[in-house]
Amino acid sequence: MTVTENKPAASATGTAVEHVLTLDCAESPGIVHAVSGFLVEHGCDIIDNKQFGDRRAGRFYMRVHVTSTAGGTAADEWTAQLRAAFEPIAERYGMRWNLDRHGRKQRVLIMVSKFGHCLNDLLFRARSGELPIEIVAVVSNHLDHKALVDWHGIPYFHLAVTPDTKADAEARLLEVIDEKDVELIVLARYMQVLSDELSAKLSGRCINIHHSFLPSFKGAKPYHQAYERGVKTVGATAHYVDAELDEGPIIAQQVIDVDHTYGPEDLVAAGRDTECRALTNAVRWHCEGRVILSGGRTVILR
Repeated sequence: MTVTENKPAASATGTAVEHVLTLDCAESPGIVHAVSGFLVEHGCDIIDNKQFGDRRAGRFYMRVHVTSTAGGTAADEWTAQLRAAFEPIAERYGMRWNLDRHGRKQRVLIMVSKFGHCLNDLLFRARSGELPIEIVAVVSNHLDHKALVDWHGIPYFHLAVTPDTKADAEARLLEVIDEKDVELIVLARYMQVLSDELSAKLSGRCINIHHSFLPSFKGAKPYHQAYERGVKTVGATAHYVDAELDEGPIIAQQVIDVDHTYGPEDLVAAGRDTECRALTNAVRWHCEGRVILSGGRTVILR
């Protein structure tokens, strides 16, 4: 296989390698033509393509899933060559972009407190291969779920948090993130507020889940508060973490109808289901390269 002017030449024979190219940039003529031409030039066949032109914001978003053959080149090297070859196009249009192997498992760290339903759901889906993730560590301010996590063979870090230890706990968390080469942090009902400094450092790679009653029912026992008000829907919101606590860019939401026959415990059970579903969707879409941040909102190319 030969490479000319930093552009890989795909072989007609060899192992098929699938990639996902995600990009966004200012709207201008020729973007799709340039991307399509690049893919044809490098022997890539399109499996799936999603794109969105936001006329209000004047911005273009695209996710394209392709397959190609690497010939005698190792798959990782082929990926690197494709990235290098795409850089001039990305620079020409001022793109924010990423090109990665399709199905590559992202390294995920989960944070949890005492409620374990979201943690358990993610552990099962990761172990069964339903999610393209590798859970490399679990961090908690309690020891409640250590036995479960140990059974899965995943390192468990107990970082107790008090007003006096919060700074040290967050510093240790950052050390674990570096040590484990973590790509995504998931707050699976982690009930501690992250500092503004930590939220900023984790921007775009930390997902939180909470019930969708906010801001109506804050504090303890939100489902009991909802019962007293006779709510007719129960839902959950998964979003990126930022300094606004539970108001970061929304990735996924789940809602189910309820009625007067639901007691507080029934609402809690329904809420757990929506939380698991919304968080699973958010993690999947993020790791599949379907989520593009656009200011305070997200574009989901499903």
